[in-house]
Amino acid sequence: MPLPISENPRKEIHTRQIICKGFQREDGLWDVDAQIKDIKTYPVDNNFRGQIQPGEPIHEMWVRLTVDTSMLVHDCIAVTDYSPYACCPDITPIFKRLIGKQIAHGWTRLVKELVAGTQGCTHLADLVPPATTTLFQTMAGIAKGKTDKETSKPFYINGCHAWVSDGQQVLDFHPKYYTGKKADK
Repeated sequence: MPLPISENPRKEIHTRQIICKGFQREDGLWDVDAQIKDIKTYPVDNNFRGQIQPGEPIHEMWVRLTVDTSMLVHDCIAVTDYSPYACCPDITPIFKRLIGKQIAHGWTRLVKELVAGTQGCTHLADLVPPATTTLFQTMAGIAKGKTDKETSKPFYINGCHAWVSDGQQVLDFHPKYYTGKKADK
Protein backbone atom coordinates (compact mmCIF):
# COMPACT_ATOMS: atom_id res chain seq x y z
CA MET A 1 0.00 0.00 0.00
CA PRO A 2 1.45 3.40 -0.94
CA LEU A 3 1.70 6.34 1.44
CA PRO A 4 -1.56 8.22 1.95
CA ILE A 5 -2.11 11.40 -0.06
CA SER A 6 -0.82 14.39 1.90
CA GLU A 7 -3.56 16.41 3.57
CA ASN A 8 -1.57 19.60 2.94
CA PRO A 9 -0.85 21.04 -0.50
CA ARG A 10 2.82 20.66 -1.38
CA LYS A 11 5.28 21.22 -4.23
CA GLU A 12 7.96 18.72 -5.23
CA ILE A 13 11.45 20.24 -4.88
CA HIS A 14 14.00 17.42 -4.89
CA THR A 15 14.19 13.80 -5.99
CA ARG A 16 16.87 11.34 -4.93
CA GLN A 17 16.90 8.02 -6.75
CA ILE A 18 18.97 5.08 -5.59
CA ILE A 19 18.99 2.10 -7.91
CA CYS A 20 20.88 -1.10 -7.17
CA LYS A 21 21.24 -4.08 -9.51
CA GLY A 22 22.79 -7.42 -8.49
CA PHE A 23 24.64 -9.78 -10.81
CA GLN A 24 26.02 -13.31 -10.63
CA ARG A 25 29.29 -13.47 -12.54
CA GLU A 26 30.56 -16.42 -14.57
CA ASP A 27 33.80 -16.45 -12.52
CA GLY A 28 31.87 -17.26 -9.31
CA LEU A 29 31.91 -13.73 -7.91
CA TRP A 30 28.96 -11.40 -7.38
CA ASP A 31 28.55 -7.73 -8.39
CA VAL A 32 26.15 -5.05 -7.39
CA ASP A 33 26.01 -1.77 -9.29
CA ALA A 34 24.53 1.06 -7.22
CA GLN A 35 23.58 4.48 -8.59
CA ILE A 36 22.53 7.67 -6.83
CA LYS A 37 20.93 10.56 -8.70
CA ASP A 38 19.74 13.87 -7.26
CA ILE A 39 17.62 16.26 -9.32
CA LYS A 40 15.83 19.52 -8.58
CA THR A 41 12.59 20.88 -10.01
CA TYR A 42 14.08 24.37 -10.40
CA PRO A 43 17.28 25.81 -11.94
CA VAL A 44 20.34 25.83 -9.66
CA ASP A 45 23.21 28.27 -10.14
CA ASN A 46 26.50 26.41 -9.74
CA ASN A 47 30.03 27.88 -9.85
CA PHE A 48 31.46 24.72 -11.44
CA ARG A 49 28.78 23.81 -13.99
CA GLY A 50 26.91 27.05 -14.55
CA GLN A 51 23.15 26.83 -14.30
CA ILE A 52 21.93 23.29 -13.70
CA GLN A 53 18.51 22.91 -15.27
CA PRO A 54 15.47 21.20 -13.68
CA GLY A 55 15.73 17.45 -14.20
CA GLU A 56 19.50 17.58 -14.87
CA PRO A 57 21.42 15.65 -12.21
CA ILE A 58 23.11 17.61 -9.44
CA HIS A 59 24.69 14.29 -8.44
CA GLU A 60 24.95 11.11 -10.45
CA MET A 61 27.39 8.64 -8.95
CA TRP A 62 28.02 4.91 -9.03
CA VAL A 63 29.58 2.22 -6.86
CA ARG A 64 30.24 -1.37 -7.90
CA LEU A 65 31.02 -3.91 -5.17
CA THR A 66 32.39 -7.31 -6.16
CA VAL A 67 32.31 -10.08 -3.53
CA ASP A 68 32.60 -13.84 -3.16
CA THR A 69 30.12 -16.08 -1.33
CA SER A 70 31.88 -15.40 1.99
CA MET A 71 31.19 -11.66 1.43
CA LEU A 72 34.87 -10.79 1.02
CA VAL A 73 35.23 -7.68 -1.15
CA HIS A 74 37.32 -8.42 -4.25
CA ASP A 75 36.84 -5.04 -5.92
CA CYS A 76 35.14 -1.70 -5.42
CA ILE A 77 34.83 0.84 -8.19
CA ALA A 78 33.39 4.34 -7.70
CA VAL A 79 32.49 6.77 -10.51
CA THR A 80 31.19 10.34 -10.43
CA ASP A 81 29.41 11.40 -13.63
CA TYR A 82 27.76 14.57 -12.26
CA SER A 83 28.72 16.60 -9.21
CA PRO A 84 28.40 20.19 -8.05
CA TYR A 85 32.18 20.64 -7.60
CA ALA A 86 35.17 19.93 -9.87
CA CYS A 87 37.03 18.08 -7.10
CA CYS A 88 34.30 15.48 -6.44
CA PRO A 89 35.53 12.87 -8.97
CA ASP A 90 39.06 13.09 -7.52
CA ILE A 91 38.08 11.06 -4.43
CA THR A 92 36.68 7.99 -6.19
CA PRO A 93 39.93 5.92 -5.99
CA ILE A 94 39.64 5.90 -2.17
CA PHE A 95 36.88 3.30 -2.48
CA LYS A 96 39.59 0.74 -3.32
CA ARG A 97 40.18 0.77 0.47
CA LEU A 98 37.21 -1.59 0.77
CA ILE A 99 39.01 -4.33 -1.18
CA GLY A 100 39.98 -7.20 1.11
CA LYS A 101 37.43 -6.25 3.77
CA GLN A 102 34.76 -8.66 4.95
CA ILE A 103 31.11 -7.64 4.87
CA ALA A 104 30.09 -8.65 8.39
CA HIS A 105 29.02 -7.12 11.70
CA GLY A 106 30.38 -3.55 11.84
CA TRP A 107 30.53 -3.18 8.04
CA THR A 108 28.63 0.13 7.91
CA ARG A 109 30.88 1.60 10.61
CA LEU A 110 33.97 0.42 8.71
CA VAL A 111 32.70 1.98 5.47
CA LYS A 112 32.21 5.32 7.26
CA GLU A 113 35.72 5.13 8.72
CA LEU A 114 37.39 4.29 5.40
CA VAL A 115 35.51 6.23 2.72
CA ALA A 116 33.20 8.85 4.27
CA GLY A 117 33.66 12.30 5.73
CA THR A 118 36.42 14.63 4.58
CA GLN A 119 38.59 11.75 3.37
CA GLY A 120 35.85 10.41 1.10
CA CYS A 121 32.47 11.18 -0.40
CA THR A 122 29.26 11.16 1.59
CA HIS A 123 27.09 10.40 -1.45
CA LEU A 124 29.21 7.46 -2.63
CA ALA A 125 29.61 6.15 0.93
CA ASP A 126 25.81 6.36 1.34
CA LEU A 127 25.47 3.99 -1.64
CA VAL A 128 27.41 1.18 0.03
CA PRO A 129 24.71 0.10 2.55
CA PRO A 130 21.93 -0.32 -0.07
CA ALA A 131 24.48 -1.99 -2.36
CA THR A 132 25.28 -4.41 0.46
CA THR A 133 21.66 -5.32 1.12
CA THR A 134 21.21 -5.77 -2.63
CA LEU A 135 24.10 -8.25 -2.58
CA PHE A 136 22.34 -10.21 0.17
CA GLN A 137 19.12 -10.25 -1.85
CA THR A 138 20.95 -11.18 -5.05
CA MET A 139 22.83 -14.07 -3.47
CA ALA A 140 20.13 -15.33 -1.10
CA GLY A 141 18.19 -17.54 -3.47
CA ILE A 142 21.26 -18.95 -5.19
CA ALA A 143 24.28 -18.95 -2.89
CA LYS A 144 22.51 -19.92 0.34
CA GLY A 145 21.37 -23.26 -0.98
CA LYS A 146 24.69 -24.21 -2.55
CA THR A 147 27.48 -23.12 -0.25
CA ASP A 148 26.51 -21.28 2.91
CA LYS A 149 24.01 -23.89 4.12
CA GLU A 150 26.52 -26.72 4.05
CA THR A 151 29.75 -24.98 5.11
CA SER A 152 28.95 -22.11 7.48
CA LYS A 153 26.21 -20.17 9.18
CA PRO A 154 24.19 -18.37 6.48
CA PHE A 155 25.06 -14.68 6.25
CA TYR A 156 21.42 -13.58 6.61
CA ILE A 157 20.81 -15.18 10.05
CA ASN A 158 20.34 -12.33 12.54
CA GLY A 159 20.35 -9.92 9.62
CA CYS A 160 16.71 -8.96 10.15
CA HIS A 161 13.61 -9.73 12.21
CA ALA A 162 12.47 -12.55 9.92
CA TRP A 163 15.83 -14.35 10.22
CA VAL A 164 16.47 -13.93 13.97
CA SER A 165 18.38 -17.00 15.20
CA ASP A 166 15.61 -18.03 17.61
CA GLY A 167 12.85 -17.51 15.05
CA GLN A 168 10.68 -19.78 12.97
CA GLN A 169 12.54 -19.24 9.65
CA VAL A 170 15.85 -20.42 11.12
CA LEU A 171 14.15 -23.36 12.84
CA ASP A 172 12.44 -24.38 9.59
CA PHE A 173 15.31 -23.86 7.15
CA HIS A 174 18.52 -24.00 9.22
CA PRO A 175 17.80 -25.90 12.45
CA LYS A 176 21.54 -26.36 13.04
CA TYR A 177 21.79 -22.62 13.77
CA TYR A 178 18.53 -22.28 15.71
CA THR A 179 19.11 -20.78 19.18
CA GLY A 180 15.56 -20.81 20.56
CA LYS A 181 13.90 -23.35 22.80
CA LYS A 182 13.37 -26.69 21.13
CA ALA A 183 9.86 -28.08 21.44
CA ASP A 184 9.49 -31.21 23.58
CA LYS A 185 8.54 -34.25 21.53
